[in-house]
Amino acid sequence: MGRLTVDLAGVTLDNPVMPASGTAAYGQQMAQQLDLGALGGLVIKSTTAEAKVGNPRPTTAPTTAGWLNAIGLKNPGIDVVLSEKLPWLATHYPNLPIVGSVAGNTFDEYVAVAAKMATAPNVKLLEINISCPNVEKGGLAFGTDPAMVENLTREIVMAVDKPVFMKLTPNVTDIVPIAAAAEAGGASGLTMINTLTGMGIDLKTRQPILAHGTGGLSGKAIHPLAVRMIHDVRQQTKLPIIGVGGVFTPEDVLEFYLAGANAVEVGAATYGQPTACTDIIAGLPAAMDKYGIESLQDLIAEVQG
Repeated sequence: MGRLTVDLAGVTLDNPVMPASGTAAYGQQMAQQLDLGALGGLVIKSTTAEAKVGNPRPTTAPTTAGWLNAIGLKNPGIDVVLSEKLPWLATHYPNLPIVGSVAGNTFDEYVAVAAKMATAPNVKLLEINISCPNVEKGGLAFGTDPAMVENLTREIVMAVDKPVFMKLTPNVTDIVPIAAAAEAGGASGLTMINTLTGMGIDLKTRQPILAHGTGGLSGKAIHPLAVRMIHDVRQQTKLPIIGVGGVFTPEDVLEFYLAGANAVEVGAATYGQPTACTDIIAGLPAAMDKYGIESLQDLIAEVQG
């Protein structure tokens, strides 16, 4: 195994760095800016049963220390993803592990989309975006209720034959019971954290800067929160954790490892720097040398025992 090689629930990645869901869509645009084959894996856009047009514009806006976005899960639907998007990736990058991100508004939609997503040969892991509103429960996000998380996780795990990673929302008082619920439901791993709900207001118009009103805050501002939440959850579980939230440098990656992560996703950094993922990968060996880290597997063993 190489210095950067990591294992995620039995899936081997050549390095731990992947673009966060939504930031690379389905890979075609990012492929014009960097070699997708150099990535540890590719997390595709959260996909629903039917196509979604997303929220009205503006859907993104800069803040003092990050980005607000309210894209609204814009995607072409699972059938198009299976017939067009994933085959394109399989043809051009046959060895690239794909993480299939699944979203929905009901239990049945989540399970149906996950079951379909798992049939794609190049999808090696499923990542379940549970920050979505549950239309059957008055819009409360799936990921804020431990009982709901456990039941949803169990249903998805029973419907698929690939590792299931639950992507945890940070918009809760305590994330540890949510992680415990995902583990109790049979999750193979966790991705954390998703964006924090935020808002900006334009002083001239006196209206929210996003058409949707609120949006998800990502970027450097949320990195310390992600570190703390990963650390807290790591004290309670042995499940592999994919850390996400404000990763801009190789040092940010190593900090996530010290908190208890097994791999990382890069989101907001790619907005201003399209090659952020491969730049971070290229810089990791030198950063590891600086801090006396022989390999990432050694670091995981040291931190997680």
